[in-house]
Amino acid sequence: MSQNVQNVVIVGGGSAGWMTAAYLSKALNKNVNITLVESSNITTIGVGEATFSTIKLFFDFLGLKESEWMPKCNATYKMAIKFVNWNSEGRHFYHPFQRYDTVDGFDISEWWLKMKKGKEALDYSCFLIPMLCDNKKSPRYLNGRVFDDKVQPIFSEKESVEKNGLANLKVQYPYAYHFDANLLARFLKDYAMQRGVKQIVDDVLEVGLREDGSIDHINTKNRCGISGDLFIDCTGFRGLLINKALGEPFISFSESLLCDSAIAMQIPTDIKKDGINPYTTATALSSGWSWDIPLYGRKGTGYVYSSAFISKEDAEQEFRQYLGEVSDGCKALHIKMRIGRNRNSWVKNCVAIGLSSGFVEPLESTGIFFIQHGIEELVSHFPDKSFNEDLIRSYNKAVANCIDGVREFLTLHYYASDRTDTPFWKASKEDIVVSEELRERLRLWKSRLPNNKNVNQNYHGFESYSYSVMLLGLNYTPESSLPILDHLYDQNALDTFNAIKEKAEYLSATLPSQYEYLTHTIKSQEQSEYLTEARAA
Repeated sequence: MSQNVQNVVIVGGGSAGWMTAAYLSKALNKNVNITLVESSNITTIGVGEATFSTIKLFFDFLGLKESEWMPKCNATYKMAIKFVNWNSEGRHFYHPFQRYDTVDGFDISEWWLKMKKGKEALDYSCFLIPMLCDNKKSPRYLNGRVFDDKVQPIFSEKESVEKNGLANLKVQYPYAYHFDANLLARFLKDYAMQRGVKQIVDDVLEVGLREDGSIDHINTKNRCGISGDLFIDCTGFRGLLINKALGEPFISFSESLLCDSAIAMQIPTDIKKDGINPYTTATALSSGWSWDIPLYGRKGTGYVYSSAFISKEDAEQEFRQYLGEVSDGCKALHIKMRIGRNRNSWVKNCVAIGLSSGFVEPLESTGIFFIQHGIEELVSHFPDKSFNEDLIRSYNKAVANCIDGVREFLTLHYYASDRTDTPFWKASKEDIVVSEELRERLRLWKSRLPNNKNVNQNYHGFESYSYSVMLLGLNYTPESSLPILDHLYDQNALDTFNAIKEKAEYLSATLPSQYEYLTHTIKSQEQSEYLTEARAA
Protein backbone atom coordinates (compact mmCIF):
# COMPACT_ATOMS: atom_id res chain seq x y z
CA MET A 1 0.00 0.00 0.00
CA SER A 2 1.42 3.35 -1.04
CA GLN A 3 2.12 6.14 1.43
CA ASN A 4 1.51 9.78 0.70
CA VAL A 5 4.33 12.30 0.62
CA GLN A 6 4.19 14.19 3.90
CA ASN A 7 7.30 16.36 3.92
CA VAL A 8 8.50 18.54 1.03
CA VAL A 9 11.81 20.37 1.34
CA ILE A 10 12.52 23.21 -1.09
CA VAL A 11 16.17 24.24 -1.24
CA GLY A 12 16.64 27.79 -2.50
CA GLY A 13 14.45 30.88 -2.37
CA GLY A 14 14.14 33.61 -4.99
CA SER A 15 11.41 33.51 -7.61
CA ALA A 16 11.63 29.75 -8.20
CA GLY A 17 11.61 28.75 -4.54
CA TRP A 18 8.82 31.01 -3.36
CA MET A 19 6.66 30.53 -6.45
CA THR A 20 6.92 26.78 -5.82
CA ALA A 21 6.21 27.13 -2.09
CA ALA A 22 3.22 29.40 -2.68
CA TYR A 23 1.70 27.18 -5.36
CA LEU A 24 2.18 23.92 -3.47
CA SER A 25 0.81 25.44 -0.25
CA LYS A 26 -2.42 26.08 -2.15
CA ALA A 27 -2.47 22.94 -4.33
CA LEU A 28 -1.82 20.54 -1.47
CA ASN A 29 -4.39 22.14 0.84
CA LYS A 30 -2.01 22.20 3.80
CA ASN A 31 -1.95 18.40 3.97
CA VAL A 32 1.81 18.33 3.40
CA ASN A 33 4.54 19.92 5.49
CA ILE A 34 6.54 22.30 3.29
CA THR A 35 9.91 23.67 4.39
CA LEU A 36 11.98 26.13 2.39
CA VAL A 37 15.68 26.43 3.13
CA GLU A 38 17.49 29.47 1.77
CA SER A 39 20.80 31.13 2.44
CA SER A 40 21.13 34.73 3.52
CA ASN A 41 24.53 34.83 1.80
CA ILE A 42 23.28 34.18 -1.73
CA THR A 43 21.82 37.23 -3.40
CA THR A 44 19.25 36.73 -6.12
CA ILE A 45 19.62 38.48 -9.47
CA GLY A 46 17.67 41.70 -8.84
CA VAL A 47 16.65 42.58 -12.36
CA GLY A 48 13.23 43.44 -13.65
CA GLU A 49 11.46 40.33 -14.89
CA ALA A 50 9.24 40.09 -17.95
CA THR A 51 6.72 37.29 -18.34
CA PHE A 52 4.37 35.40 -20.64
CA SER A 53 0.71 36.34 -20.56
CA THR A 54 0.01 32.85 -19.16
CA ILE A 55 1.41 33.99 -15.80
CA LYS A 56 -2.18 35.14 -15.13
CA LEU A 57 -3.03 31.47 -14.52
CA PHE A 58 -0.50 31.40 -11.68
CA PHE A 59 -1.94 34.41 -9.87
CA ASP A 60 -5.50 33.25 -10.53
CA PHE A 61 -4.73 29.88 -8.95
CA LEU A 62 -3.37 31.58 -5.85
CA GLY A 63 -6.46 33.76 -5.70
CA LEU A 64 -4.45 36.99 -6.00
CA LYS A 65 -5.85 40.14 -7.59
CA GLU A 66 -3.66 42.54 -9.52
CA SER A 67 -4.49 45.31 -7.06
CA GLU A 68 -3.06 43.14 -4.25
CA TRP A 69 0.29 42.13 -5.67
CA MET A 70 1.20 44.53 -8.51
CA PRO A 71 1.77 47.70 -6.41
CA LYS A 72 3.90 45.75 -3.93
CA CYS A 73 6.14 44.44 -6.75
CA ASN A 74 6.48 47.68 -8.76
CA ALA A 75 4.69 45.77 -11.50
CA THR A 76 3.61 47.10 -14.89
CA TYR A 77 1.74 45.67 -17.87
CA LYS A 78 3.42 44.12 -20.88
CA MET A 79 1.46 43.80 -24.13
CA ALA A 80 4.35 42.93 -26.45
CA ILE A 81 8.07 42.73 -27.05
CA LYS A 82 9.48 45.47 -29.26
CA PHE A 83 12.40 44.17 -31.34
CA VAL A 84 14.82 46.90 -32.43
CA ASN A 85 17.69 46.48 -34.94
CA TRP A 86 17.13 42.75 -35.39
CA ASN A 87 17.00 43.09 -39.20
CA SER A 88 19.36 44.66 -41.73
CA GLU A 89 17.30 47.85 -42.10
CA GLY A 90 17.17 48.54 -38.37
CA ARG A 91 13.38 48.47 -38.59
CA HIS A 92 11.58 47.73 -35.35
CA PHE A 93 8.65 45.34 -35.02
CA TYR A 94 6.38 44.13 -32.23
CA HIS A 95 5.71 40.59 -31.06
CA PRO A 96 2.32 41.11 -29.35
CA PHE A 97 0.10 38.97 -27.14
CA GLN A 98 -2.61 38.74 -29.77
CA ARG A 99 -3.71 36.02 -32.15
CA TYR A 100 -4.41 36.73 -35.80
CA ASP A 101 -7.90 37.35 -37.10
CA THR A 102 -8.90 34.86 -39.79
CA VAL A 103 -10.49 35.74 -43.13
CA ASP A 104 -12.19 33.00 -45.17
CA GLY A 105 -10.28 30.37 -43.21
CA PHE A 106 -6.80 31.93 -43.52
CA ASP A 107 -4.80 34.00 -41.05
CA ILE A 108 -4.82 37.70 -41.81
CA SER A 109 -1.00 37.48 -42.14
CA GLU A 110 -1.42 35.34 -45.27
CA TRP A 111 -3.61 38.08 -46.73
CA TRP A 112 -0.99 40.64 -45.71
CA LEU A 113 1.57 38.82 -47.89
CA LYS A 114 -0.76 39.16 -50.85
CA MET A 115 -2.11 42.67 -50.30
CA LYS A 116 0.10 44.68 -47.92
CA LYS A 117 3.68 43.40 -48.18
CA GLY A 118 6.02 46.26 -48.99
CA LYS A 119 3.27 48.81 -48.31
CA GLU A 120 2.44 48.48 -44.62
CA ALA A 121 4.23 46.83 -41.71
CA LEU A 122 2.80 43.45 -40.75
CA ASP A 123 2.40 44.19 -37.04
CA TYR A 124 0.54 47.47 -37.54
CA SER A 125 -1.66 45.98 -40.26
CA CYS A 126 -2.62 42.79 -38.43
CA PHE A 127 -2.70 43.70 -34.73
CA LEU A 128 -4.22 46.32 -32.42
CA ILE A 129 -1.41 46.25 -29.88
CA PRO A 130 1.47 47.99 -31.74
CA MET A 131 -0.38 51.30 -31.88
CA LEU A 132 -1.31 50.97 -28.20
CA CYS A 133 2.35 50.36 -27.37
CA ASP A 134 3.51 53.38 -29.36
CA ASN A 135 1.08 55.51 -27.36
CA LYS A 136 2.09 53.93 -24.03
CA LYS A 137 -1.46 52.85 -23.30
CA SER A 138 -2.77 50.67 -20.52
CA PRO A 139 -4.58 47.45 -21.52
CA ARG A 140 -7.32 48.42 -19.05
CA TYR A 141 -9.70 51.33 -18.73
CA LEU A 142 -9.84 53.14 -15.38
CA ASN A 143 -12.92 51.12 -14.44
CA GLY A 144 -10.85 47.94 -14.86
CA ARG A 145 -12.33 46.82 -18.15
CA VAL A 146 -9.87 45.09 -20.50
CA PHE A 147 -9.60 46.51 -24.03
CA ASP A 148 -10.04 43.08 -25.65
CA ASP A 149 -13.75 42.24 -25.51
CA LYS A 150 -13.07 38.58 -26.35
CA VAL A 151 -11.40 37.98 -22.98
CA GLN A 152 -13.25 40.44 -20.76
CA PRO A 153 -15.39 37.72 -19.07
CA ILE A 154 -12.35 35.91 -17.66
CA PHE A 155 -10.96 39.18 -16.30
CA SER A 156 -14.19 39.99 -14.50
CA GLU A 157 -14.11 39.34 -10.76
CA LYS A 158 -17.75 38.22 -11.01
CA GLU A 159 -16.80 35.33 -13.27
CA SER A 160 -15.22 32.17 -11.92
CA VAL A 161 -11.96 31.52 -13.71
CA GLU A 162 -11.79 28.11 -15.30
CA LYS A 163 -8.77 26.33 -13.90
CA ASN A 164 -6.95 25.70 -17.16
CA GLY A 165 -3.45 24.34 -17.23
CA LEU A 166 -0.85 26.06 -19.39
CA ALA A 167 -1.09 23.61 -22.27
CA ASN A 168 -4.91 23.65 -22.23
CA LEU A 169 -5.41 27.40 -22.30
CA LYS A 170 -8.11 28.22 -24.84
CA VAL A 171 -7.71 32.00 -24.98
CA GLN A 172 -4.87 34.44 -25.53
CA TYR A 173 -4.57 36.85 -22.64
CA PRO A 174 -3.77 40.30 -24.08
CA TYR A 175 -1.03 41.18 -21.62
CA ALA A 176 1.60 39.89 -19.24
CA TYR A 177 3.55 41.69 -16.51
CA HIS A 178 6.88 43.22 -15.66
CA PHE A 179 7.84 43.11 -11.98
CA ASP A 180 10.73 43.29 -9.54
CA ALA A 181 11.60 39.63 -9.02
CA ASN A 182 12.97 40.20 -5.52
CA LEU A 183 9.80 41.99 -4.43
CA LEU A 184 7.64 39.23 -5.91
CA ALA A 185 9.64 36.59 -4.03
CA ARG A 186 9.12 38.57 -0.82
CA PHE A 187 5.38 38.91 -1.50
CA LEU A 188 5.00 35.19 -2.21
CA LYS A 189 7.06 34.33 0.85
CA ASP A 190 4.51 36.14 3.01
CA TYR A 191 1.68 34.36 1.15
CA ALA A 192 3.28 30.93 1.56
CA MET A 193 4.22 31.35 5.22
CA GLN A 194 0.70 32.49 6.04
CA ARG A 195 -0.40 29.14 4.59
CA GLY A 196 1.97 27.18 6.82
CA VAL A 197 5.22 27.01 4.85
CA LYS A 198 8.21 26.94 7.21
CA GLN A 199 11.31 28.96 6.34
CA ILE A 200 14.84 28.09 7.43
CA VAL A 201 17.52 30.69 6.70
CA ASP A 202 20.81 28.82 6.66
CA ASP A 203 23.58 27.57 4.37
CA VAL A 204 23.38 24.01 3.05
CA LEU A 205 26.68 22.26 3.74
CA GLU A 206 25.92 18.62 2.94
CA VAL A 207 23.36 16.48 1.13
CA GLY A 208 22.89 13.02 2.64
CA LEU A 209 21.93 10.20 0.28
CA ARG A 210 20.21 6.88 0.89
CA GLU A 211 21.55 3.54 -0.37
CA ASP A 212 19.32 3.76 -3.45
CA GLY A 213 20.84 7.12 -4.39
CA SER A 214 17.86 9.25 -3.38
CA ILE A 215 18.14 12.20 -0.99
CA ASP A 216 17.60 11.42 2.68
CA HIS A 217 18.35 14.76 4.32
CA ILE A 218 20.33 17.96 4.12
CA ASN A 219 22.65 19.40 6.73
CA THR A 220 23.00 23.14 7.11
CA LYS A 221 25.49 25.24 9.00
CA ASN A 222 23.31 25.31 12.11
CA ARG A 223 21.04 22.28 11.65
CA CYS A 224 21.57 18.60 10.98
CA GLY A 225 19.16 16.15 9.45
CA ILE A 226 16.53 18.23 7.67
CA SER A 227 14.74 15.26 6.14
CA GLY A 228 12.01 15.06 3.55
CA ASP A 229 10.16 12.73 1.24
CA LEU A 230 10.39 15.04 -1.79
CA PHE A 231 13.17 17.57 -2.37
CA ILE A 232 12.85 20.46 -4.80
CA ASP A 233 16.03 22.07 -6.12
CA CYS A 234 15.59 25.83 -6.63
CA THR A 235 19.29 26.67 -6.22
CA GLY A 236 19.67 28.32 -9.62
CA PHE A 237 22.59 27.67 -11.94
CA ARG A 238 24.43 25.84 -9.09
CA GLY A 239 22.09 22.84 -9.26
CA LEU A 240 23.12 21.99 -5.72
CA LEU A 241 20.89 18.92 -5.41
CA ILE A 242 20.16 17.75 -8.96
CA ASN A 243 23.65 18.18 -10.41
CA LYS A 244 26.13 18.25 -7.54
CA ALA A 245 24.54 15.75 -5.16
CA LEU A 246 22.77 13.43 -7.62
CA GLY A 247 25.19 13.86 -10.52
CA GLU A 248 22.55 14.42 -13.20
CA PRO A 249 24.29 15.61 -16.40
CA PHE A 250 23.54 19.00 -17.90
CA ILE A 251 22.98 19.30 -21.66
CA SER A 252 24.44 22.52 -23.05
CA PHE A 253 22.73 24.39 -25.89
CA SER A 254 25.86 26.41 -26.67
CA GLU A 255 26.13 25.04 -30.23
CA SER A 256 22.75 26.62 -31.07
CA LEU A 257 22.56 29.64 -28.78
CA LEU A 258 25.78 31.62 -28.55
CA CYS A 259 24.94 34.06 -25.75
CA ASP A 260 26.31 32.89 -22.41
CA SER A 261 26.81 36.07 -20.38
CA ALA A 262 24.84 39.09 -19.25
CA ILE A 263 25.24 42.48 -17.64
CA ALA A 264 22.31 43.69 -15.54
CA MET A 265 21.74 47.27 -14.41
CA GLN A 266 19.01 49.21 -12.62
CA ILE A 267 18.26 52.59 -14.20
CA PRO A 268 16.27 55.35 -12.47
CA THR A 269 13.50 56.94 -14.51
CA ASP A 270 10.91 59.68 -14.15
CA ILE A 271 7.70 57.79 -14.93
CA LYS A 272 5.51 60.88 -14.47
CA LYS A 273 7.49 62.73 -17.12
CA ASP A 274 8.41 59.90 -19.47
CA GLY A 275 5.48 57.55 -18.99
CA ILE A 276 5.76 53.75 -18.82
CA ASN A 277 6.16 51.61 -21.91
CA PRO A 278 3.66 48.71 -21.94
CA TYR A 279 6.21 46.44 -23.58
CA THR A 280 9.66 44.91 -23.18
CA THR A 281 12.30 46.22 -25.58
CA ALA A 282 14.91 43.88 -27.07
CA THR A 283 17.56 45.85 -28.97
CA ALA A 284 20.21 44.00 -30.97
CA LEU A 285 23.79 45.09 -30.27
CA SER A 286 27.14 43.98 -31.69
CA SER A 287 27.43 40.64 -29.86
CA GLY A 288 23.92 39.99 -28.57
CA TRP A 289 21.04 42.15 -27.44
CA SER A 290 19.86 44.48 -24.69
CA TRP A 291 16.67 44.19 -22.66
CA ASP A 292 14.68 47.13 -21.28
CA ILE A 293 12.00 46.24 -18.74
CA PRO A 294 9.99 49.20 -17.40
CA LEU A 295 8.90 48.96 -13.78
CA TYR A 296 6.87 51.42 -11.72
CA GLY A 297 9.69 53.75 -10.67
CA ARG A 298 12.74 52.41 -12.51
CA LYS A 299 13.92 50.30 -15.39
CA GLY A 300 15.62 46.93 -15.37
CA THR A 301 18.04 46.72 -18.24
CA GLY A 302 20.86 44.48 -19.37
CA TYR A 303 23.06 43.20 -22.17
CA VAL A 304 22.95 39.52 -23.11
CA TYR A 305 26.07 38.66 -25.10
CA SER A 306 28.44 35.94 -26.25
CA SER A 307 31.78 35.91 -24.42
CA ALA A 308 33.33 34.31 -27.51
CA PHE A 309 32.90 37.59 -29.39
CA ILE A 310 33.38 40.31 -26.78
CA SER A 311 35.07 40.59 -23.39
CA LYS A 312 33.10 41.52 -20.27
CA GLU A 313 34.95 44.85 -20.13
CA ASP A 314 34.19 45.73 -23.75
CA ALA A 315 30.60 44.52 -23.33
CA GLU A 316 30.07 46.83 -20.37
CA GLN A 317 31.64 49.72 -22.29
CA GLU A 318 29.39 49.08 -25.30
CA PHE A 319 26.36 48.75 -23.05
CA ARG A 320 27.04 52.00 -21.18
CA GLN A 321 27.63 53.79 -24.47
CA TYR A 322 24.30 52.46 -25.73
CA LEU A 323 22.46 53.60 -22.58
CA GLY A 324 24.12 57.02 -22.49
CA GLU A 325 24.28 59.32 -19.47
CA VAL A 326 21.49 57.51 -17.61
CA SER A 327 23.96 54.73 -16.80
CA ASP A 328 26.43 57.04 -15.07
CA GLY A 329 26.85 55.91 -11.50
CA CYS A 330 24.74 52.77 -12.01
CA LYS A 331 26.31 49.54 -10.81
CA ALA A 332 26.75 46.77 -13.39
CA LEU A 333 26.15 43.18 -12.30
CA HIS A 334 27.97 40.60 -14.44
CA ILE A 335 26.27 37.22 -14.78
CA LYS A 336 27.53 33.98 -16.31
CA MET A 337 24.57 32.03 -17.69
CA ARG A 338 24.20 28.27 -17.95
CA ILE A 339 22.33 27.74 -21.23
CA GLY A 340 20.69 24.34 -21.66
CA ARG A 341 18.82 21.86 -19.50
CA ASN A 342 19.33 18.83 -17.32
CA ARG A 343 19.03 15.49 -19.06
CA ASN A 344 16.28 14.86 -16.51
CA SER A 345 14.78 17.49 -14.23
CA TRP A 346 13.33 14.85 -11.89
CA VAL A 347 15.77 12.26 -10.50
CA LYS A 348 14.86 9.85 -7.69
CA ASN A 349 13.02 12.04 -5.14
CA CYS A 350 14.42 15.34 -6.35
CA VAL A 351 12.78 17.78 -8.80
CA ALA A 352 14.67 20.77 -10.18
CA ILE A 353 12.61 23.88 -10.91
CA GLY A 354 13.78 27.16 -12.39
CA LEU A 355 17.40 27.81 -13.38
CA SER A 356 18.50 24.53 -11.78
CA SER A 357 16.26 22.72 -14.32
CA GLY A 358 17.04 24.65 -17.47
CA PHE A 359 17.44 28.09 -18.98
CA VAL A 360 17.42 29.21 -22.60
CA GLU A 361 18.67 32.83 -22.19
CA PRO A 362 16.34 35.77 -21.36
CA LEU A 363 15.10 36.32 -24.92
CA GLU A 364 11.27 36.06 -25.08
CA SER A 365 10.95 36.13 -21.27
CA THR A 366 10.87 32.36 -20.69
CA GLY A 367 12.50 32.21 -17.23
CA ILE A 368 9.36 32.69 -15.12
CA PHE A 369 7.39 30.62 -17.64
CA PHE A 370 9.71 27.63 -17.10
CA ILE A 371 9.18 27.94 -13.33
CA GLN A 372 5.41 28.03 -13.74
CA HIS A 373 5.44 25.12 -16.19
CA GLY A 374 7.67 23.02 -13.92
CA ILE A 375 5.41 23.65 -10.93
CA GLU A 376 2.21 22.83 -12.83
CA GLU A 377 3.68 19.62 -14.18
CA LEU A 378 4.88 18.66 -10.70
CA VAL A 379 1.38 19.08 -9.30
CA SER A 380 -0.16 17.01 -12.10
CA HIS A 381 2.51 14.32 -11.59
CA PHE A 382 2.67 14.62 -7.78
CA PRO A 383 4.05 11.35 -6.38
CA ASP A 384 3.57 9.16 -3.37
CA LYS A 385 6.54 7.65 -1.57
CA SER A 386 6.88 4.89 -4.17
CA PHE A 387 8.00 7.49 -6.76
CA ASN A 388 6.49 5.71 -9.74
CA GLU A 389 9.01 5.63 -12.59
CA ASP A 390 6.36 6.12 -15.26
CA LEU A 391 5.22 9.34 -13.63
CA ILE A 392 8.80 10.56 -13.40
CA ARG A 393 9.46 9.74 -17.07
CA SER A 394 6.28 11.55 -18.09
CA TYR A 395 7.32 14.64 -16.13
CA ASN A 396 10.81 14.64 -17.60
CA LYS A 397 9.45 14.31 -21.12
CA ALA A 398 7.05 17.24 -20.65
CA VAL A 399 9.75 19.51 -19.23
CA ALA A 400 12.38 18.51 -21.79
CA ASN A 401 9.97 18.98 -24.71
CA CYS A 402 9.00 22.42 -23.42
CA ILE A 403 12.59 23.63 -23.02
CA ASP A 404 13.68 22.09 -26.34
CA GLY A 405 10.76 23.76 -28.10
CA VAL A 406 11.78 27.15 -26.72
CA ARG A 407 15.36 26.44 -27.79
CA GLU A 408 14.15 25.92 -31.35
CA PHE A 409 12.05 29.10 -31.30
CA LEU A 410 14.92 31.21 -29.99
CA THR A 411 17.39 29.71 -32.45
CA LEU A 412 15.36 31.05 -35.35
CA HIS A 413 15.53 34.57 -33.85
CA TYR A 414 19.22 34.58 -34.70
CA TYR A 415 19.39 32.21 -37.65
CA ALA A 416 16.51 33.80 -39.59
CA SER A 417 17.71 37.37 -39.11
CA ASP A 418 19.31 38.94 -42.18
CA ARG A 419 21.86 40.86 -40.07
CA THR A 420 25.46 39.95 -40.94
CA ASP A 421 27.26 43.17 -39.95
CA THR A 422 29.33 41.81 -37.03
CA PRO A 423 31.18 38.53 -36.37
CA PHE A 424 28.49 37.52 -33.86
CA TRP A 425 25.62 38.01 -36.31
CA LYS A 426 27.53 36.20 -39.05
CA ALA A 427 28.24 33.27 -36.73
CA SER A 428 24.58 33.10 -35.71
CA LYS A 429 23.82 32.00 -39.26
CA GLU A 430 26.99 30.26 -40.42
CA ASP A 431 28.33 28.48 -37.34
CA ILE A 432 25.42 27.43 -35.13
CA VAL A 433 23.86 23.98 -35.15
CA VAL A 434 20.31 23.95 -36.49
CA SER A 435 18.34 20.73 -36.11
CA GLU A 436 17.12 19.01 -39.25
CA GLU A 437 13.55 19.38 -38.00
CA LEU A 438 13.94 23.16 -37.79
CA ARG A 439 15.71 23.30 -41.16
CA GLU A 440 12.81 21.44 -42.73
CA ARG A 441 10.34 23.86 -41.19
CA LEU A 442 12.36 26.86 -42.33
CA ARG A 443 12.32 25.53 -45.90
CA LEU A 444 8.54 25.20 -45.71
CA TRP A 445 8.20 28.68 -44.21
CA LYS A 446 9.80 30.09 -47.35
CA SER A 447 6.69 28.87 -49.19
CA ARG A 448 4.02 29.51 -46.58
CA LEU A 449 3.83 31.04 -43.14
CA PRO A 450 3.84 29.00 -39.94
CA ASN A 451 0.49 27.64 -38.80
CA ASN A 452 -0.76 25.40 -36.02
CA LYS A 453 0.10 22.27 -37.98
CA ASN A 454 3.66 23.03 -39.09
CA VAL A 455 5.27 24.47 -35.94
CA ASN A 456 6.86 22.39 -33.18
CA GLN A 457 3.97 20.32 -31.84
CA ASN A 458 5.36 19.84 -28.32
CA TYR A 459 3.95 22.36 -25.85
CA HIS A 460 6.45 25.17 -25.31
CA GLY A 461 4.25 28.22 -24.84
CA PHE A 462 4.55 29.81 -28.28
CA GLU A 463 1.79 29.72 -30.86
CA SER A 464 2.12 29.77 -34.63
CA TYR A 465 1.47 33.51 -34.88
CA SER A 466 4.60 34.10 -32.79
CA TYR A 467 6.68 32.25 -35.36
CA SER A 468 5.31 34.21 -38.31
CA VAL A 469 5.69 37.56 -36.52
CA MET A 470 9.33 36.81 -35.83
CA LEU A 471 10.16 35.44 -39.27
CA LEU A 472 8.57 38.37 -41.10
CA GLY A 473 10.13 40.87 -38.71
CA LEU A 474 13.55 39.31 -39.29
CA ASN A 475 13.01 39.54 -43.09
CA TYR A 476 12.67 35.78 -43.50
CA THR A 477 9.69 36.08 -45.83
CA PRO A 478 7.89 33.66 -48.18
CA GLU A 479 8.61 34.43 -51.79
CA SER A 480 4.91 34.74 -52.61
CA SER A 481 1.48 34.53 -51.03
CA LEU A 482 -0.62 31.38 -51.02
CA PRO A 483 -1.99 30.66 -54.54
CA ILE A 484 -5.41 29.77 -53.10
CA LEU A 485 -5.93 33.42 -52.11
CA ASP A 486 -6.02 34.38 -55.79
CA HIS A 487 -9.20 32.34 -56.08
CA LEU A 488 -10.91 34.25 -53.25
CA TYR A 489 -12.31 37.78 -53.07
CA ASP A 490 -10.14 40.41 -51.40
CA GLN A 491 -12.93 42.52 -49.93
CA ASN A 492 -13.34 40.56 -46.70
CA ALA A 493 -9.62 40.92 -46.02
CA LEU A 494 -9.71 44.65 -46.81
CA ASP A 495 -12.62 45.09 -44.44
CA THR A 496 -10.70 43.27 -41.71
CA PHE A 497 -7.57 45.38 -42.20
CA ASN A 498 -9.69 48.54 -42.01
CA ALA A 499 -11.50 47.31 -38.91
CA ILE A 500 -8.18 46.58 -37.15
CA LYS A 501 -6.89 50.07 -37.95
CA GLU A 502 -10.10 51.78 -36.82
CA LYS A 503 -10.21 49.81 -33.56
CA ALA A 504 -6.55 50.57 -32.84
CA GLU A 505 -7.16 54.28 -33.39
CA TYR A 506 -10.25 54.22 -31.18
CA LEU A 507 -8.46 52.41 -28.36
CA SER A 508 -5.46 54.73 -28.60
CA ALA A 509 -7.82 57.68 -28.21
CA THR A 510 -9.85 56.28 -25.29
CA LEU A 511 -7.57 54.10 -23.14
CA PRO A 512 -5.62 55.78 -20.32
CA SER A 513 -1.85 55.70 -20.39
CA GLN A 514 -0.17 52.95 -18.42
CA TYR A 515 1.17 55.56 -15.98
CA GLU A 516 -2.31 57.00 -15.47
CA TYR A 517 -3.93 53.62 -14.90
CA LEU A 518 -1.31 52.24 -12.50
CA THR A 519 -1.14 55.45 -10.50
CA HIS A 520 -4.96 55.51 -10.27
CA THR A 521 -4.98 51.86 -9.14
CA ILE A 522 -2.29 52.42 -6.50
CA LYS A 523 -4.11 55.42 -5.03
CA SER A 524 -7.41 53.53 -5.01
CA GLN A 525 -5.80 50.58 -3.23
CA GLU A 526 -4.13 52.84 -0.66
CA GLN A 527 -7.47 54.52 0.04
CA SER A 528 -9.19 51.14 0.39
CA GLU A 529 -6.52 49.90 2.83
CA TYR A 530 -6.81 53.14 4.83
CA LEU A 531 -10.58 52.78 5.14
CA THR A 532 -10.22 49.12 6.16
CA GLU A 533 -7.72 50.02 8.88
CA ALA A 534 -9.91 52.90 10.05
CA ARG A 535 -12.93 50.62 10.42
CA ALA A 536 -10.87 48.06 12.32
CA ALA A 537 -9.65 50.75 14.71
